[in-house]
Amino acid sequence: MRERLAAGAVIYPPQPFRALAVTSLPNVRAVVLGQDPYHGPGQAEGLAFSVPPGVRPPPSLRNIFEELKCGSDAASPQSGSLLAWAEQGVLLLNTSLTVEEGQAGSHARKGWEALTDRLLAEVATQASPCAYLLWGAHAQAKAALIRESAGRQGCDILVLQANHPSPLSARRPPVPFLGCGHFAQARDWLAARGHPGSFGPLSGAGPVATMPSPAGAPTHPLKG
Repeated sequence: MRERLAAGAVIYPPQPFRALAVTSLPNVRAVVLGQDPYHGPGQAEGLAFSVPPGVRPPPSLRNIFEELKCGSDAASPQSGSLLAWAEQGVLLLNTSLTVEEGQAGSHARKGWEALTDRLLAEVATQASPCAYLLWGAHAQAKAALIRESAGRQGCDILVLQANHPSPLSARRPPVPFLGCGHFAQARDWLAARGHPGSFGPLSGAGPVATMPSPAGAPTHPLKG
């Protein structure tokens, strides 16, 4: 990454470890596992699937909001920021913590996975109860690691798996994301164990914002 920065590459997000700073290990009650940060200007904010307020939610996030409404009359949030969930104990972790502008997956298999696998294993051995929402094959590949790590310590976990919320897979078999009921299942499971409030209301209930990323928005990416 230092070589790419020296060559003038722009790398997102500005705070790669923000998820860990906002959701400390003793507070983790759920994990949503993403693949890598958004690679467009102004989108990535160090929390998986989340974008800063004022930035139009990408398609996967819009499907997440659609699923969040499943079985309720709640309106979609105005903001695409999931910071409130992170503050409620939902670890929004990507397996690769950085990405180069305009190049999805550019930092995959560059070393981040060794760190984030260790982080997942550490969470699984300490966070109990904890719900894991694994969407898509990439996230589901971590299910065995989570179960084995939790099992060694007798931690109480719930592992939920479905397709990725991307429009390319959200409605397809074997387990469509839309209609999977993961948010309701995780909320009920955690509440039954004395931890209500996860995946609670996000700020600014109302229509999802549709404005594009503001021109000249201060994204402060890593630059060479």
